[in-house]
Amino acid sequence: MRKTLKQIVVNYGVVAVVVYLTIFALVLTGFWGAIRFGWTPAGTVANVGAWTAAYLATKVTQPLRIAATVVVTPIVAKAYDWVVHRMRPTSA
Repeated sequence: MRKTLKQIVVNYGVVAVVVYLTIFALVLTGFWGAIRFGWTPAGTVANVGAWTAAYLATKVTQPLRIAATVVVTPIVAKAYDWVVHRMRPTSA
C-alpha cells in the first residue's frame, strides 16, 4: 500500500499531499467531535484527552486513509486541471 501511495505522490505531487492531509484533518476532527459530544471510547483510549484519543483513533484508520487518498487523488487532480483550464483566458 505504501508503494502505491508513493507512486501517487510522485504522479500527482502537491495534489496528493493536500488530499491526504485533508482526509487526515477530517477524520481527526470527526473523531474529536464524536468523542467530545458523547461517544465514549473503551480501553486504553478512554483515559486520555479527547484530542489524544482522536489522534490515536485516526492513526488506527491510517490504512483506510491511504486507500482513500489513492482512490480520490486522481479524481481531485482531474477536477483541478479542469477548473484551471476552464479559468484560463482564451485567445481570440
